[in-house]
Formats: sequence, structure tokens, C-alpha cells
Amino acid sequence: MSSDTEKRGMQLNKPSPIKDFISGGVGGVAVVLSGHPLDTIKVRLQTQPKIKPGEQPRYAGTLDCFKKTISNEGFRGLYKGMAAPLVGVTPMFAVCFLGFGIGKKLQMKSENDTLNSFQIFNAGMVAGVFTTGILAPGERIKCLMQIQSDSGSTKYAGSLDCARQLYRESGIRGVYKGTCATLLRDVPASGVYFTTYEMLLNSLTPEGKTRSDLGPFRVLFAGGMAGVFNWVVALAPDTLKSRLQTAPEGKYPRGIRDIFRELIREEGVGALYKGLTPVMLRAFPANAACFLGVEITMKFLNWIAPNL
Repeated sequence: MSSDTEKRGMQLNKPSPIKDFISGGVGGVAVVLSGHPLDTIKVRLQTQPKIKPGEQPRYAGTLDCFKKTISNEGFRGLYKGMAAPLVGVTPMFAVCFLGFGIGKKLQMKSENDTLNSFQIFNAGMVAGVFTTGILAPGERIKCLMQIQSDSGSTKYAGSLDCARQLYRESGIRGVYKGTCATLLRDVPASGVYFTTYEMLLNSLTPEGKTRSDLGPFRVLFAGGMAGVFNWVVALAPDTLKSRLQTAPEGKYPRGIRDIFRELIREEGVGALYKGLTPVMLRAFPANAACFLGVEITMKFLNWIAPNL
């Protein structure tokens, strides 16, 4: 990328934490509604029991998991656990984009300063830190709800009941189990996420134009590819996180280190990337919808409240 292109693309609007927060929340709703079914498939593939000699896996792959979920539970089975991410992901994306805006502002010497790709990456990592406090308990509840039918019993009546039982059994630590694993996943992945989006959007901006002039298809493409590259980085630690958050209490006393050793020893490196197909199928449309929602909301807010 030439320096002129980078300057044109990385030119940032006046920072507005309120606008970042609101537009990020709208993007979060778009992510959940468009991506939850494939997230359910991903978690079930990641957490299915280890295959014993002579046994067949519970799910042969993404399509088989999809068919069995529909057959056994109906289409509603694909949306199990959606209440937790809808309640958690909406403010999480709001906080994520707020954190990204703050991360940018911390590196800007003036409101019209231009940030390079490395600085955008740093701002993205700040966003990953900001979101963990909201995301970790939501992920814990979501994963438990998504694998509940695989266990053959119905322990939780819903997301709220799951949260109550976790708190009653293990206190706040039980609800926040997997927080460090979530940080390990989201800090570097968020850096890649925002850097990819900004760089692609910059390269798609014609000479003499600004990003506000871009049509929806370019925004959708940049957002979708940002989601794909985010999950290239995030999938392996996400597998460790899912296993930790759904494991019986005390099974892994050293957390993801124990899970990593066991997984590599018994299933090989490929097990870190279980659920790759549904993740990538979900990543593009979900994050395309997210950034389109963000950009449309930001344009609307700039129109009705330019000085906010």
C-alpha cells in the first residue's frame, strides 16, 4: 500500500465515544442474528466427546451436525443459547467499538491525525481487552447451553437459569470461568480484525473519495474479510476456551495449559481447528453485517448529530 493510499484510507473522523458505542451496539445485534446458528454448530463440533476405538464420531462434520440438530431439535436448536449473546454481544460490540475508538484516540496527537496500520492494530487490541469483561460470562453460558442436548440431559431451563446455577454452585468465579482464555483469544484477534477492515476499506476507497462515499458492497466485503482473518487467529484459542468453559469443575486444574497438552497428545494439532468450516461460513456474513450496521449507524449519527 502506498503512503498516499494509506494516508487517504487511514484518515480518521473526529473521535466520538458515544457514536462508537451506539454504532457498535447495532453491529453486535447484526452479528448475533446472522451468525448464531453456525456458532452453535461450531461449539458442538469443538466439544464433542473424544472418539474411542471402534466408535463413530457423534458428528461426521459440519453438514452432519446441522442435519442432526435440525432432526432432533428443529430449527430452534440452532438458536439455543442466543439470549446470552444477544444480551451480552450487543453491549460487547458497543464496548468493543468504544474501546477501538479510545485506542485510536490515545495514539492521536490531534483530532485530524492519521494512524498507520500498526497503530490501528494496537487500538484493536485495546478493544479486545475492553470486551472481555462482558464477553467471558456470556461465552460461558452460551457454550453450556449449546452442548446441553448432547449430554442427554436438560440441566438448564434457559440462559438466565444457567447463570443462576453457575453462581449458586461456584460463585462469580464460576460465571467468569475462561476469562484468561478469552483474553488470549480476543486481544490479538481484535487487532487483526480492525487492521484488516481498515486496510481493505482504504484500498477500496477511490482516489479523491472518502470512506463515507463507499457503497454497501465494499463495506460488506471489507467487514466479511475482517471476520475471516479474525477467526484465522482466534480459532485455536477459541477451541481451548470452549473446552475449558464446558469442562466439569476441577478437571483441568491448570486451565488451558492442561487442555492444550491433553488435546495435542490425544487428538493432534488438527483438533485445535475443529469447527473451522462453520466458523468460516459464519465469519464472512456475520461480520459483513456487523460493519455495514456500524457504518450505516455512524452515517445516521453524523447526519443527525454532527457535533456529538
